[in-house]
Formats: sequence, C-alpha cells, structure tokens
Amino acid sequence: MENDLKPSIPTGYWLKLVIIFFLGWIVIYAGRSVLSPLVGELQTQFGLTKAATGGIMSLFFLAYTLFQIPSGILGDKIGRKRVLVTGFSLYAIFIAAIYFVPSFTIFLILWMLTGAAQGCYYGPQYALSSEAIPKKWITLGSAIIGSGMSFGIAMGYYLSSVMISVFNTSWKIPFVMVAMPIVIVTILMIVFIKDKSKFSVASQTSEKTNFSQLFKNRNLVLAYITIFCSIYGFFVIITWLPNYLEVERGMNKIEASQIASIVPWISIIGTLLCSYVSDKLGRRKPVVLFMMPLSLIAIFSIVYCDSYAVLVAVLILYGFIGKISLNPVLIALVADNAPKASLSTAFGLYNFFGMAASICAPYFTGLIADKTGSLNSGFYLAAVITLVGITAMLFVKEAKSAKQS
Repeated sequence: MENDLKPSIPTGYWLKLVIIFFLGWIVIYAGRSVLSPLVGELQTQFGLTKAATGGIMSLFFLAYTLFQIPSGILGDKIGRKRVLVTGFSLYAIFIAAIYFVPSFTIFLILWMLTGAAQGCYYGPQYALSSEAIPKKWITLGSAIIGSGMSFGIAMGYYLSSVMISVFNTSWKIPFVMVAMPIVIVTILMIVFIKDKSKFSVASQTSEKTNFSQLFKNRNLVLAYITIFCSIYGFFVIITWLPNYLEVERGMNKIEASQIASIVPWISIIGTLLCSYVSDKLGRRKPVVLFMMPLSLIAIFSIVYCDSYAVLVAVLILYGFIGKISLNPVLIALVADNAPKASLSTAFGLYNFFGMAASICAPYFTGLIADKTGSLNSGFYLAAVITLVGITAMLFVKEAKSAKQS
C-alpha cells in the first residue's frame, strides 16, 4: 500500500516536510519550555504554591493529551493539512494572548487552550511524514523531525531567561516572542504541505480498528508502560530543573537555563545514534535495557551529587539516553508488534499513555516539594518510576531479530 502511494509524491517533497515538521517541533517545545524559567515570577505574581505551579503544566498536558485521538480522527475526515494549519494558527493566537491576561484564571484558560491547539500536531504530522518519506529514509527522517524537540526546549529556556534577566522584560513578553516563529511555520505549512490523506483513508476504510486486540498484545502494553515511566522522568526534568538549579543550587536564571539545556542538546546525538544501533541490531529490547538503567542513574544523581562537574556529567548522560533518545526505539517496538490495520491507533495510544505522564509529573513533583520543602524527593520519585519502566521492559518477548519492513 505504501509503495503505491509514494511514487505520486514529487521528488524532494519529503525533504521539505522533514524541514517543516522539524521546525514544527521546535516551536511546539519552545512554547512549552518557555514557561519553566518563569515559574518563580508566576509564583510571585499570583501567590502560587509549588503544587499549583506544577499544576499549570499538568493542565496544559491534560488538554494536549485529550486532543490526541480526536485530532487524528478529524485529520482523516477533513484533511491532515487542514487540522495542522488550524491547530498552529490557534496555537499562535492563544500563546500570544497570554500577554494580555489580567488574572491567573484567564492565564490558565489560555495556557490550556494552547495545549489543546498543540494537540492537533502529533497525529496529522506523523501521518503526513510517514506517507511522504521513502521507506529507506524513514528512520533517519523521523529522527531528524524529532530532534526539533531538543532545539525547541533549549530555545524556550534561553528566550525566557534572557528576556527576564538581561532585558528585564515582563514575564509575559517571552510568550509573545514565541508566537512569531509559530506564525512563520504555519505559513510554511500552508505553502508547502500537500495532503495525501485521501489516498490512505480510502485504502484503510475496509479494515476495522480493534482496541481490545491491542491491549491483548503483551509487548504493546509493556511498551505503553515503559513510555509512561520514561516521559514521567523527562517532564520532571524539563518542567522543574531550571527552577531546581536556581533555588536548590543557587544558580542565576541564565546559568540554570544553560545547564538545563544540556539535556536537549546532547539528546540530538543520542537520538540518531541509538536509533541507528537499534536498526542495526534489528531488536529494541536490548537497546532499551541499556538506556533506561542509565536514565535511572542520571535522574537519581541530579539531586544526590554535590559536585558541579558531576551534575553536568549526569545531565549529559541523561541527554544521551533519556526520553528523547529512547522514543524512536520504543516507536520501532510498537511498529514491530502492532497489527498493520491498527497501526495508527497503536501509535495514538502510545502517545496518549506517554503524555499522560506529562499530566502527572509536574503537579506531583510540585506537591511533594510543598510537603517536604525540597524538590529532591520529586526527582527521587521519578527515578523509582523509571525503575518500573525497566521492569516492564524485562518482560517484553522479542525474537532474535525483529522483522524489518
């Protein structure tokens, strides 16, 4: 089916899509991470507890997660490009409108609407890129697209910290600044994306998706548990690490953001290398069981170590083998085990369960900090949850060489 579709796509078109979707993930993650260096200002401005501050990101990801499956269905019905463009247009409007918020309630509403708008991206983007990228380049193309997350996290951190610390702007200004590249990416989508979904939809309507069969698949269920555990630790880090370094380690805002940005920058190398190794082995389980224990050590060491040099080293380690690098390997595990007729649903569930962790992690970390007076216990809990993911992966049954498509 895939080979029948690809010849109708102009040569070089997939390269344009890779670039646009790479930029899309940059502005998606920049919009999310722009908040992290601002949590101190939000707490002061609105008199928030750490639990309430963590709840801001939890509600954002609740809205994001709830829109995953509906946006995918809508993309199949009315066109994936239309959903992408509409979602990104609303994303730019909602995040820019934060500049005008008069109260915390209005801020929270706009922030959740921003999350809902971002929820229109994953499903349609994955469908469009998988249609367009040639089979022999799909792993590399997907890794490049996903590496935009790393650039976006660093961009959001730097933008907030520099605007506040160097230019002494209002905490609202970084949200307006992020809106500008979002508009540019939206225009690129309008100009360059060609929606081919009408071909794939026609070929898939004869096959029904069976949710219950997916949950009877041992390896899929274990992959969903593993991605939840991995993303939990990741969102503890990207939500709270800049504030943790500032409050617990005494760093200034810019230094804390620079140190926290080690994780996304290093993950670019980790993503490409770990994906390559997984494809070469033809297996996913050994790679995951190599990466996740190191993630456990890194998360635990962030708060356990006293040395600045060791802190930098463990953040480099986590960046190399953490969630962003692990994600393509787990995606391949899902692809290896999901029925072809239910592949889109399997990936939708994968992202749904994974992002459910992003709802829990920011709030519970803040709540624990309120109860204990320190963020340390929140990081320790993330390490324990990572251990659960390692245990789940031990029970994956994988042939000596995963079937390569």
